[in-house]
Order: sequence, then structure tokens, then C-alpha cells
Amino acid sequence: MKFLCQVWFDTEKSKLVPQEEWEALTQECIVSDDLWRERGFLQVALALREPASAVTLHIRKGTTVATDGPFAEIKEHLGGFVLLDARDMDEAKSIVSTFPILKYASVEIRPAYSIKGAE
Repeated sequence: MKFLCQVWFDTEKSKLVPQEEWEALTQECIVSDDLWRERGFLQVALALREPASAVTLHIRKGTTVATDGPFAEIKEHLGGFVLLDARDMDEAKSIVSTFPILKYASVEIRPAYSIKGAE
């Protein structure tokens, strides 16, 4: 089964973390990601730039309109995601529970499926 793991940060609290802590955390996450990738569970892991760098698209009166930044005011922001291939939710939770990012963020684990068919 595939599981999308969304990494959510408290926007204001994350601004207070010193740069050297982020750098140390990044190194811990690289080691963790490599371990789970080597074991065959981690399919993709990507960090996301800050919400202000986003563009949101909408259709208004039949025309596609782009808005800079996030669509809504947010207290939390999506900081990254991981795609896991795990046997079940329990195995996915076991893997995610080892992620160093949990010291600074929450991770939502959600089963994913192909819209083309069963999986």
C-alpha cells in the first residue's frame, strides 16, 4: 500500500527555530530518508519552500486566475511530504515514528490509491 505522509509545521513556531538547528535536523532527515529508501519503503521525500513562494490557481468566470502565495491564511503550513510503500497503516506509523522531523512538526499519514484502479 502507498501512504502519503504530509509534514505540517506551526508557521510561527518554525520561524523561531535557529538556522543551525534546521541544518542539524536536515542532516538527520537525510540519514533517516536514506535508511528507509535502502530498505525499500521510502519512494519519494521532498521538502517544500515556504508558503509565500506558492502560486494558487482558480477558475473564475471560465478563466484561470493565479494568486501568489497560499490560498488561505494559515496557522500551519505543509513543509514537505514522503511517499511510503508499507504493508499497512501500522507499518507506516512505525516507520514515520522514527522520522527526526517529528521534533519540529506533525506528520499526517494518509492511505493513497490510484484513480485508474485498485491499489
